[in-house]
Amino acid sequence: MAATDLTDVLFSPFVMNGMTVPNRIVMAPMTRAASPDGVPGPDVAAYYRRRAQGGVGLIITEGTYIPHPSAGFGSRVPRFYGDDALAGWRRVVEAVHEAGGTIAPQLWHVGAWMFPYETLPTGVEAISPSGLARGSATPGRPMTQLDIDAVVEAYGVAARNAVATGFDAIEIHAAHGYLIDQFCWDATNQRTDGYGGGLAERTRFAVEVLRELRRVVGPSFPIIWRFSQWKLHDYTAKPWRTPAELELFLRPLAEAGVDVFHCSTRRFWLPEFEGSSLNLAGWTKAITGLPTITVGSVTLTDQLLSTSTDPEVPTTGIDELLDRLGRGEFDLVAVGRALISNPEWPQIIRSGDLGRLRSHTLEDLKTLT
Repeated sequence: MAATDLTDVLFSPFVMNGMTVPNRIVMAPMTRAASPDGVPGPDVAAYYRRRAQGGVGLIITEGTYIPHPSAGFGSRVPRFYGDDALAGWRRVVEAVHEAGGTIAPQLWHVGAWMFPYETLPTGVEAISPSGLARGSATPGRPMTQLDIDAVVEAYGVAARNAVATGFDAIEIHAAHGYLIDQFCWDATNQRTDGYGGGLAERTRFAVEVLRELRRVVGPSFPIIWRFSQWKLHDYTAKPWRTPAELELFLRPLAEAGVDVFHCSTRRFWLPEFEGSSLNLAGWTKAITGLPTITVGSVTLTDQLLSTSTDPEVPTTGIDELLDRLGRGEFDLVAVGRALISNPEWPQIIRSGDLGRLRSHTLEDLKTLT
């Protein structure tokens, strides 16, 4: 295909379990911690609206805490429960819809992984599959069956809130070393009951969450599942070392109700396994037959989180991304830091004038714009 034809693919609509996304561009979820007391305000609504006005087809919000006491402990991270927070999210949804976009909340439980800005409330414990979290100063206690049942129920309540608030889909954060990922990874799941052991057993918790989500939202509401190999505290982690192992992990999730897999990588152009150029999204689509979202340093030259030390990340081209999309390796493209620095990213790409793209800087992360 010619370059213009490939750009046309990026801007063609995509149907996700009956819900039409105007184009293949997704705003990746990025924690901004700009919601005092967990309530997204008018500035948050304006922030997401601006990206929809810029041409993003599907916005996935930053991670939002599900209604469970140990879901997360950042006072400025938005929550997805309580009348005040849900009223704020309703305003966000209305703003995005008015601008022509679609939107999904990312539902999140951090498990044993905590950030420096998080403080455990009195009487609340961090929980995890086995009381382990690589790199966490607060590993937490192992979860009981009552804990597991309560968290599964909380995901269902959050999903019900999403439908009632007017969202178009939901995304589950099962990546980067948080609670669901802690169950799936053998380094943090050393249980000897039905939730631990082999690959199939370690997916049981994820499957139970999915079944509850599907029960709540019904068959025609899109569920996106975000997963990764890498963890925030271990970039080299590789729970699934071969395509066969990845298939053992993915099949139960696909059968339990996932509509779209969001495959988090640090660099979208890198092959996932030897012997093939397919990235993680490409392998996931090939294995499951389901649509996938790719992500990872789109139009940026450096890897994820480089701005924790580097003041600026320059921009780069988009030809390889468009070529892979045009060949059907994946179906949608999530853009993260480049969209923070360039709310009109889709319009710039469509114009062909990539020289207009601003580099991503640390300053861009300090305020919502």
